Amino acid sequence: MSNKGNLSILGLLALINVLNFIDRQLLASFANYIIPDLQLTNQQFGLLTGLVVLFFYCVGGLFMGALADRVHRPRLLAGAVALWSILTAASGAAKSFTAMMIPRLFIGIGESAATPTSISILADRFPQKNMGLVTGIYYLGVPIGVAASLLIVGYLGPVIGWRNCFYLLGGIGVILSLLVLLIPETRKAASMDIRNTENGGQAMNFKQSFALLTKTIRGSTALKTIFLAAIGFHLILGAAAFDQVWLVQERGFDRDEIAVTAGWLAALGGILGNVLGGYGSDKMYEKYGMNRARFLFWVFFLMGPVALGYRLAEPGSAMLYFGIFAGFFHLGMFYGPSYATVQELAPEPIRAMMIGSFILTMNLLGVAVGATGAGIMADTLMAQGHAAPYSVTLLTFTLLSAFAIPMFYMCSRTYEADKHEIGKSEHV
Repeated sequence: MSNKGNLSILGLLALINVLNFIDRQLLASFANYIIPDLQLTNQQFGLLTGLVVLFFYCVGGLFMGALADRVHRPRLLAGAVALWSILTAASGAAKSFTAMMIPRLFIGIGESAATPTSISILADRFPQKNMGLVTGIYYLGVPIGVAASLLIVGYLGPVIGWRNCFYLLGGIGVILSLLVLLIPETRKAASMDIRNTENGGQAMNFKQSFALLTKTIRGSTALKTIFLAAIGFHLILGAAAFDQVWLVQERGFDRDEIAVTAGWLAALGGILGNVLGGYGSDKMYEKYGMNRARFLFWVFFLMGPVALGYRLAEPGSAMLYFGIFAGFFHLGMFYGPSYATVQELAPEPIRAMMIGSFILTMNLLGVAVGATGAGIMADTLMAQGHAAPYSVTLLTFTLLSAFAIPMFYMCSRTYEADKHEIGKSEHV
């Protein structure tokens, strides 16, 4: 396929990822509407934005990654998009915690196919040296999706209500799922050669793929530490489900006005972070030999004080607005370099499965624990009569997320040796 065709596919897959993250974030963005409407506790809301939606998303990601290594990937992705879009529309009809929990629980099954399948498709179409930038562009879905969800809250929420926003999003998703079917499937010949080498001439079954996955992770310090870094970073991303509640209840903002402001800052910061993270990590590796894990170490080391300052900033101060921008810039910087690193450390026949396992660990042990833990902590502090339960909770999880910094450094020290060993094993 031509470069123009590959770029079109990248654009469509990035758009699908935007839809994915609008859907995932819309519940948190509408927190100031949904919590009182459904009469939810902080713990229940934390479960809805964390463990409920992410359990099947994470577990399914591992199986969907293995499936994407075997089946027609565009058809798999199209079916997944249609499934989660229908369930998103069903979320809009919820009248209670349980009624919201059921569709959110199964949405994760559809969404779990998106990234392993998409990254696998893109890895077949772009050279490895550009995968940091390509993955960064794909992961523009995070900042744009989060920003779009906040802008939907600020602009459409007061006009059509939160329920109609969920219905609208579901309808758009079903239409986009049909466009995914236009993507042609291609499998590199090298992929089958590697499968033949690994499995005596036969394609691997799931058990064999899982065995290779486990063996690869156990044998790679770089993989283990970048997985741990992602878990640490995603603790605060889970807890951030309460950001809008914190900004309204403890920083005094109007719920619609701050959603719009945060949405635009999220779009600007996230897009810049994704592009600079992907492009910058590629260039630092190409020109100076700095691997992407070392690049992430310096990004996180320098951004740490800003993250703490944001949580301590006075309401309405320039530091608070800059902190919103910097938080999304920081998030954007993570995705391109980290996913490219994981792809480079994965044997080709289990690339999608490795991405699935990466998604599983950082979401189930990071986001889900962060969201659920933050909800429990906020409820506990409120029961004790604490004056600023959300501020204390979010500051605590910000400090916990600093665990990622030494993990990125450890990953960077063993990355080259581990990559060389995995490369050798593919050609034995």
